[in-house]
Amino acid sequence: MLPVSAAYADAVRLMIFGDSLVAGYGLDRVTAFPRQLESRLKARGFDVEVLNAGVSGDTTSSGRSRLDWTLAEMPDAMMIVLGGNDMLRGIDPSVTRRNLDKILGSLKDKNIPVMLCGMLASPNLGADYQAEFDSIYPELAAKYGIAFYPFFLEGVALVPKFNQPDGIHPNALGVRKIVVSMIDDVGKFLTEIK
Repeated sequence: MLPVSAAYADAVRLMIFGDSLVAGYGLDRVTAFPRQLESRLKARGFDVEVLNAGVSGDTTSSGRSRLDWTLAEMPDAMMIVLGGNDMLRGIDPSVTRRNLDKILGSLKDKNIPVMLCGMLASPNLGADYQAEFDSIYPELAAKYGIAFYPFFLEGVALVPKFNQPDGIHPNALGVRKIVVSMIDDVGKFLTEIK
C-alpha cells in the first residue's frame, strides 16, 4: 500500500474506456467498476478522478469509432476494457486485433499512457478461435510496451455468486473482487506514469 505522502499534487484523470463491464450494466453508479476503483485508489492515497467511458454493447469496432470524441474529456491515462462483446458475438479475432491495435496506436500518438485489460474467449467457440483471440491482448501489450492486466474477469467469470442472473455481468460483489484483484497493478501503473 502506498503512503498518503505518495498522493498526487493534482488529481490524475484516469479514463476507463470499455463496454458494459465499465458502464455498470445492472448496477447503480456507486457499485459500478469506475466508482469502486476510484474509492479504493483514494483509500491508498491517490488523488485520482476515474472517468466512466463505458458504453453497454460496445465492440472494439464501436469503441474505435468513438475514441476521438471520448478523448475530449482530456484524460491523463486510460484503461481499455474492450473485446468481450466481440467474443460473445463470435467476431473474427483479426477484426478485434485490428481495432485494438488502432486504438492503442492512436493513444500512443497522443502520448496517453494505457493499461490494457485482457479478455479470454469461451472454450465453446473452439480451440482455434480461443487461441487466436486469447493471444491478442498480451501480444498488443508487448508491441506497445504498455501496462497489462491479463484477464479483467479473473476469479469472477462463471462464478455464480459474483455475477448477475445473466451469468455474464458482475454484480456489486463481483466488481469488488475485480477491483481488489487488480488494485496493485492499477496503483503501479499510476505511479509509473506520474
